Amino acid sequence: MSQLTFTLPDGTVETVEVTTLLNAGYAGRNQEEVASHIAELAELGVPAPTTIPAMYPISPYLAQQTTEVFVQHGRTSGEAEWALVITDDDVLLTVACDHTDRDLEVHSVAWSKNAAPDVLGTRAWRLSEIADRLDDITLTAWVGQGDGEPSTLIQTGTLADLLAPKYWLDVLREQGLYKPGTVLVSGTISMRHGVNQFADAWKVALRDPATADELTCSYRTVPMPQPIG
Repeated sequence: MSQLTFTLPDGTVETVEVTTLLNAGYAGRNQEEVASHIAELAELGVPAPTTIPAMYPISPYLAQQTTEVFVQHGRTSGEAEWALVITDDDVLLTVACDHTDRDLEVHSVAWSKNAAPDVLGTRAWRLSEIADRLDDITLTAWVGQGDGEPSTLIQTGTLADLLAPKYWLDVLREQGLYKPGTVLVSGTISMRHGVNQFADAWKVALRDPATADELTCSYRTVPMPQPIG
């Protein structure tokens, strides 16, 4: 399992032991957006899903707050997302990037998402405190190569583009998974055409325009040594 620590806007620190990690998929509210994402994946050889939206169980230790993601080859990439974190007495919202093995994805989306971590931010908001303006919160991702800050825009939208947190909280209740230690990552929005997603650096931001507060996570990929044998 994995232990995550979040700082809230009032300075409170919440620590959560992750017992269940779930990745939503094909979770756009706009069906054109969903179709666009499916088309992106089809270009990579990923078959269309049989159920929309989807929800994939992920090994809990893959929920990480890290600045490095170790990869086996060059065909991996992130996805800009938000994450719900259920604590003992609250629900938190934070930023996340679901790093995915695209070569493995052509065989199984669930397998591919278990091949790399879900990177989460170290700051979070209480869901109840932003519930009245969730759809206005922006979700943005940048990629980069080399040692510089990721600066090439690859994804941009708002939380209105994705199924609302309430939808997924209802699903968790129906599945008996609404309990402390459950983390659900939202699914993503479309990538910009013409931008190379196989970058070695990713940055994702959630921004609340009402307060100008921004939650971010960022990391670099680190190639593993070549296998012997």
